[in-house]
Amino acid sequence: MGNQPGEEFLQLIQANRGILYKICNAYCKNTNDREDLAQEIIYQLWKSGKSFDAAHTFSTWMYRVALNVAITFYRKQKQAHTAMVGEDLENIEDTTAANTETDEKLRLLQQFLGELKELDRALMLLYLEARSYSEIADIIGITETNVATKISRIKEQLKQKFAASG
Repeated sequence: MGNQPGEEFLQLIQANRGILYKICNAYCKNTNDREDLAQEIIYQLWKSGKSFDAAHTFSTWMYRVALNVAITFYRKQKQAHTAMVGEDLENIEDTTAANTETDEKLRLLQQFLGELKELDRALMLLYLEARSYSEIADIIGITETNVATKISRIKEQLKQKFAASG
């Protein structure tokens, strides 16, 4: 990563901070957990910087590392925060009662995405960002065909959940 790795690293993190925000928001509801996860991701990126392959873009590599860290973090935190997630969902329901139909659909989508398995949530996060199947495959580490199949199945599950909710 150049002759001044500290400076260059910070510049790359700053330039790609949107990736951090999206992943932290997708895997953590609690502000403190999001901050902890962001710090853990940055630490793991720094620690594994030597594994960066210039054949890929930094953002693709960052996604791969960040999603792996987030999934591990999520699994560790999941049981500890089960009650908090339940409270958060109740609060969401209370505050959306007066919102529009579109807001309700977005809330439901966020809820349904939150119910997905970690890998499926990562796939949909990248899909909703309009990443190509090829790039998603590269980030997640599965074949492009597998990406297409999984996304198709998840979309069908989401359609069924929306139909059942309305």
